[in-house]
Amino acid sequence: MMLEMDIKTYMHQVGQAARTASRAIARADSNAKNKALLAMADAIERDSAILLAANETDMTAARANGLDAALLDRLSLNAKSVAGMAEGLRQIAALPDPVGEITDLKYRPSGIQVGKMRVPLGVIGIIYEARPNVTADAAGLCLKSGNAAILRGGSEALHSNQAIAACVREGLAAAGLPETAVQVINTTDRAAVAELITMREFVDVIVPRGGKGLIERLMNDARIPVIKHLHGVCHVYVDDKADMDKAIRIADNAKTSRYGTCNTTETLLVASAVAAEFLPKIAAIYASKNVEMRGCERTRALLKDIVTATEEDWHTEYLAPIISIRVVDDMDAAITHINHYGSQHTDAIITEDYTRARRFLREVDSSSVMINASTRFADGFEYGLGAEIGISTDKIHARGPVGLEGLTSQKWIVLGDGHVRG
Repeated sequence: MMLEMDIKTYMHQVGQAARTASRAIARADSNAKNKALLAMADAIERDSAILLAANETDMTAARANGLDAALLDRLSLNAKSVAGMAEGLRQIAALPDPVGEITDLKYRPSGIQVGKMRVPLGVIGIIYEARPNVTADAAGLCLKSGNAAILRGGSEALHSNQAIAACVREGLAAAGLPETAVQVINTTDRAAVAELITMREFVDVIVPRGGKGLIERLMNDARIPVIKHLHGVCHVYVDDKADMDKAIRIADNAKTSRYGTCNTTETLLVASAVAAEFLPKIAAIYASKNVEMRGCERTRALLKDIVTATEEDWHTEYLAPIISIRVVDDMDAAITHINHYGSQHTDAIITEDYTRARRFLREVDSSSVMINASTRFADGFEYGLGAEIGISTDKIHARGPVGLEGLTSQKWIVLGDGHVRG
């Protein structure tokens, strides 16, 4: 274990190396970046057995330490997810390079041309728990967007992250890019996080991927801008103009396809006019999958054996096979509930009424709003971003899944030919 002073020295060395590497990455051309990404993907596929063995070491320790089911789910790798990491890197390589893109170029009355150029943010610090795939996704997205990255994974995924990091370094070296463009912190000491989130001279933005406790800590202690979402309290509202088959299919998928993700639905809202028809059908599906249901009084009048939902339930991101259910009078009541209890993450309406669907899109104040689709689609891969660095529920700079464009900024550019201001 490093001493506190050693942690500070180590982190400042990492920061300085990242800042230097960021300049090389910012000027790297698309061919070099894509070559590195494809080499990383090849290395991950080649070393699949090594990655899975490292992950099994982490999983064994995590089970022994009593990690909960949701965290174990996020920590676990299998052959499919390793292949998915490689495919994600290849998709990022295939995406257009945002760096240097010039838009909105206009002539001004003075004769100058004014526009905007897309530029990297610089050095991005990413702090995450479990989810070893974040190591590959974050490395790929930061590299393609011209940024250097400092990655600090959770102690529970140390072996997995270091195995993936070796493939990342190999890819960078193959393209002649500095290996310090992506650095994975090799200590589990929490003091490393405290240093990372305060190193303003080296780090330009922090992106957390983890639980509410981690993000609250960063919100309180960081001295660097943070792109984050605190939690994902997502809703599906079944309107009285919904197609019942669609509603059942979506409400099932949005809750049960995966429990430990931030885009999983935690609250189901049902219009009172269709509650008697809809609720017994979806309840039978949830019961068959051992999903605990917690309902309001109107819900419990239709589903006799379920638990009473408390005020706290409406605010809760379960990340578990539990769902809260509320019968509401109409769409106005559903929107009021979502805007009060939701986390501005992802919310969906199931309806065949075009006018209501448009109102829902306008009035629900979330980073992703959906019509007749599962909330589980709120994901950078599904949105065509290749992969995502995270999901932002902030309203400034980036909102929703953050891909390449969200990891860049814009600067004003002026094109003149000897112009002077009168």
